[in-house]
Amino acid sequence: MLFDTHVHLNIDEFENDLKETIARAKEAGVEWMNIVGFDHETIDKAMKLIDTYDFMYASIGWHPVDAVDMKDRDLTWIEELSAHPKVVAIGETGLDYHWDKSPADVQKEAFRKQISLAKKVNLPLVIHDRKAHQDIIDVLKEENASEVGGIMHCFGGDLDIARQALDMNFYISFGGPVTFKNAKLPKEVAGEIPMDRLLVETDSPFLAPHPNRGKRNEPAYVKLVAEKIAELKAIPLEDLAEQTTANAKKLFHIS
Repeated sequence: MLFDTHVHLNIDEFENDLKETIARAKEAGVEWMNIVGFDHETIDKAMKLIDTYDFMYASIGWHPVDAVDMKDRDLTWIEELSAHPKVVAIGETGLDYHWDKSPADVQKEAFRKQISLAKKVNLPLVIHDRKAHQDIIDVLKEENASEVGGIMHCFGGDLDIARQALDMNFYISFGGPVTFKNAKLPKEVAGEIPMDRLLVETDSPFLAPHPNRGKRNEPAYVKLVAEKIAELKAIPLEDLAEQTTANAKKLFHIS
């Protein structure tokens, strides 16, 4: 009974085998998915998916890499869509210092606007953080994001960053990298995160877990992530799955 809290079934990589991908996920015990939309096309597809599949929910926002393209009318559109009962979060939003398409100041402005929107519509945030750990924390603090909390998606920071996020009402979510053989930091951090603030995800089709690293990721592989974290915490997989699913439902207000 797993909840993949961050998956992109709404992009082209799944266009030709969506039903088969979903069937494999179900077979692996994935009962719920959060489809994340991050621009016009993917938000539109996410909304269609949640209207088609009862076990799918959506997060909608604007990706920091494309912050330079975000207009105020896009935020208005996202706000309107957020009234849908199966839209459960705003994002993914945040900061990405790996790519240079959008300058840091433009990213921060878009990030702050989406935090403000999340507070306005009373939905949690889904945070994208790439090479921007402390800046992310600083913006969240300055904007009082603790009012809504959310998810530090595919967490890659150290334990200090994780603790600062936990203090602001955020959950810590791990994906494929926690299974990589040479990835010591995610394993160390995952072992320390309290069970009631832990989530699992795939970020499909990206970051496939070991032993599928380098291949297209898919929701069924969230079981591999859960197995690794259960191993790190020395608990049964069933307990890890039950707790992370309960955490996701609590955060997303899914009864």
